[in-house]
Amino acid sequence: MMPFYSFQAVLLVVFAVFFYRAGVFEDGPALSWAALSVVISLLVWQCLRWGLLGMIVGQVGLFVGIAVFRTLRKS
Repeated sequence: MMPFYSFQAVLLVVFAVFFYRAGVFEDGPALSWAALSVVISLLVWQCLRWGLLGMIVGQVGLFVGIAVFRTLRKS
């Protein structure tokens, strides 16, 4: 198991704060977005062991998924 005091742990917190603030800005479910970000980061980092690039790709995928979901929901 990888230690929780690494660059990936800092990146996990940064992404969670980003998605929380994005949710507050968009008047969306901010806590749910932050929780999804943490779950994706932990899944990629601890279970799949894809590394830094995998974590970034996972977060970009979450961002795109939220954007598509919100766009389809509004129309």
